[in-house]
Amino acid sequence: MSVARGPRRVAYETIRAVHADEAYANLLLPIEIERAGLNSQDAGLATELTYGTLRRQGTYDAIIASAAGREPEAIDPDVLDALRLGTHQLLSTRIASHAAVHETVALVRAVAGPGPTGFANAVLRRISRDTPGEWIARIEESARSADERLSLTTSHPVWILRAFRRALAAEGRADELDELLRADNASPRVALAVLPGLATRPADLAPTVYSPVGALSAGGDPAGVMAAAGGRIRVQDEGSQLVALALSRVVPVRDGERWLDLCAGPGGKTALLAAEALAHGAHLEANEISHARAGLVRAALAGVPAEVPVSELDGRERAALAPGSYDRILVDAPCTGLGALRRRPEARWRKSAADVAELTALQSELLSAAIGALRPGGIVAYVTCSPHLAETVGVVAEARREWGDELEELDARAAVQAVARTPLDLPTPADGSGRAQLWPHRHGTDAMFLSLLRRR
Repeated sequence: MSVARGPRRVAYETIRAVHADEAYANLLLPIEIERAGLNSQDAGLATELTYGTLRRQGTYDAIIASAAGREPEAIDPDVLDALRLGTHQLLSTRIASHAAVHETVALVRAVAGPGPTGFANAVLRRISRDTPGEWIARIEESARSADERLSLTTSHPVWILRAFRRALAAEGRADELDELLRADNASPRVALAVLPGLATRPADLAPTVYSPVGALSAGGDPAGVMAAAGGRIRVQDEGSQLVALALSRVVPVRDGERWLDLCAGPGGKTALLAAEALAHGAHLEANEISHARAGLVRAALAGVPAEVPVSELDGRERAALAPGSYDRILVDAPCTGLGALRRRPEARWRKSAADVAELTALQSELLSAAIGALRPGGIVAYVTCSPHLAETVGVVAEARREWGDELEELDARAAVQAVARTPLDLPTPADGSGRAQLWPHRHGTDAMFLSLLRRR
């Protein structure tokens, strides 16, 4: 029996590619939707099914294990992903139970043959007999600790929720953890960056709450808006807009300044900095080690009428080529991506606590190299899309130890507040540092971290 490439099949194939090939749902899904020729309604359904299933995967795996009487690892991966998709339809959508079961069993038959269909049918019918609340109560009873219970019910690995708790506690806000975990499982509204001096916000789009150059998508695919603007309006999280603007506007720009975006891919912040540099007589250069991502950076810059050279070197090597040369450097460092789990839900299942040490070593080396490339008085913005204290506070503390009195930390919270359209709730960290941390639940942005460091 064949299954047409409707929204369920598109969602399934995207989820399968995420797990089997380490694909990124946010990059692959639009391609699959276009290939299948889905209309806007079906595209919306495919998007909800894909992201909803990936966000709640931890919870669904616990439910499937209970209903099947076996651990997810013992289920054929092709069948398991279909069961996850079916469980999402049964417990988190308005799709009729009989339709969810029937369509998922047909999907299993198409991708795995007739053998597992009886098993899949039995598991899904078992899940359909109880309410979502009853299933949550059942898996809560199986938890061995309070953190494991929270992990199962909110679909966050234990190490991530503990990292979030520590980061919130550093601001005296540990009681916000539940709210943050809920925000991570909600669909974010699409934000757009309107490149300053190059485009104006369309009248039918509302402004973002905080970014002075942001707009909120009216819904549906924003590709038409972007195409009409010639690439000068781009999809970009509001938090990313704020941290880039904090660097470009933290002090007045002198004519002829040299700027560098050291880890530029995929290019959203690069394009915004390029527009800012163009408006103030500065010169921007960019670097991205990945050839594919460097191509994305060049594409992002297509709408900016300025020459922005893009090199493809290791950021540490690139910074070492021009010691003491730059007035402003952005280090948007490779990180765990824990701050963008709303938009890239698969990241929570791909990373582990063991990955953090290797990443922080790289982050520290990139930041130190960037500081060495600053002229006296130059400023580096150290940015991560992660609130993990080892990737944020720890890396900045290491840089300050290494550079000593030669390095001064500026007030990043004040810099963000100065560019924001309306005031943000940015509490002073317990250590009294000047760092700024944005949050999904508090600001509606990714959990972007910013530290501004000036070389004396």
